[in-house]
Amino acid sequence: MKTISPEAVRTTPPFDHPGLYQVGPNEYRAVVVARMFMYQPTTLTVPVGATVHFEVTSPDVVHGFEIPGTNVNLMVVPGHITEYTATFHNKADHIIVCNEYCGSGHQAMLGRLVVK
Repeated sequence: MKTISPEAVRTTPPFDHPGLYQVGPNEYRAVVVARMFMYQPTTLTVPVGATVHFEVTSPDVVHGFEIPGTNVNLMVVPGHITEYTATFHNKADHIIVCNEYCGSGHQAMLGRLVVK
């Protein structure tokens, strides 16, 4: 299990630059920070057939990272780096939801995964 100091998320690579990075032919690394009440980055766009290696952490409280209709359903715990790999075979515009109550703005915590 990989760990990170929650206080240092903003200054520790790779979470100091959250984003989507191509690491191979149709293979991507998605570095995501879940924080009250947003995901950084807010939108990830990949081509059909892409394999995405998610790395997700939180600097504040427990969050969820679920992409309904897929097998992506992660618990994001401060101090831990949650990793998961998924391949997206069909064009879709997926919503990313926080499925762990994280506070008064929880219902507005949404992201997007576009597969085109």
